[in-house]
Amino acid sequence: MRKPLVVALCALALAGAGAIPAVAAEPSPTGADTTTDAAPTTLTDVVNGVVGTAADTLSGLTAPEEGAVDFAGTVSLSNCSGSVVRMPGSADDDPALVLTNGHCLESGFPAPGQVLVDRASSRTFGLLNSAGSRVATLRADRLVYATMTDTDAAIYRLSTTYARIKSAYGIDALPLSATRPAAGTSISVVSGYWKRIYNCSVDGFAYRMKEGNWTWKDSVRYTSACNTIGGTSGSPVVDSATGQVVAVNNTGNEDGERCTVNNPCEVDENGQVTVRQGINYAQQTYLFPACFGADNRLDLSASGCAVPKP
Repeated sequence: MRKPLVVALCALALAGAGAIPAVAAEPSPTGADTTTDAAPTTLTDVVNGVVGTAADTLSGLTAPEEGAVDFAGTVSLSNCSGSVVRMPGSADDDPALVLTNGHCLESGFPAPGQVLVDRASSRTFGLLNSAGSRVATLRADRLVYATMTDTDAAIYRLSTTYARIKSAYGIDALPLSATRPAAGTSISVVSGYWKRIYNCSVDGFAYRMKEGNWTWKDSVRYTSACNTIGGTSGSPVVDSATGQVVAVNNTGNEDGERCTVNNPCEVDENGQVTVRQGINYAQQTYLFPACFGADNRLDLSASGCAVPKP
């Protein structure tokens, strides 16, 4: 799973940090950030401060080319990446939705077989513009859906609408595709956490993928160019030709182990297990549009809604 684990050490190297940086205070809901000059006093503060510095450094190294997939509409979480997404039937005045991984929940990993629906949430997300600069802080009012069963996804409802985000910041939500991607599709994995874009193609699909106690279905396997790292969990996987989100980035086999945490394995229809060290994966998202109706309300009983249910 692609949450940041030992990213503090990597961040130090990438940022060239020679001293502990000052820690940014929690941004206000209006998007106006404030900072404090106080030195961090806990290990968590140190890690968060260093990672923020590294992320800013990376953004300068990975600015998108004109006309290519960019960062607009992506978000940074405290521990992962994500994106503001729009269903095919969403209206401008609907409450906006944020997509990330189920394993990125602030409450921890959902258990196998567990599906969370309609929970209170006040989680915040840093909204990025096309250049990868943070322009606002968005706040959720509900966790609409989350699971790590069959897929690895979480969808939050924001306390603002698509129209208000567009009016205030000039940023559109990323459209969520209702069509299954095809092998060979050119894709971009866009990390709001690291402000980094990985470009590759869909190499194929894993009938089943096992990681620790969790099993996922029909997972997207990337070609090797998408060498995603911790912190990229929840990143939108964008079809480079259409600009639509076709999957959500979630894991990769780091050490060559078989079916352990951070070392997923593929299982085919006959039970044959394949381990692909260094290869990374995403979970498809085309099933979600059928589960959302008017006002972006989740309806798990809707015709065609095939996501896991409580």
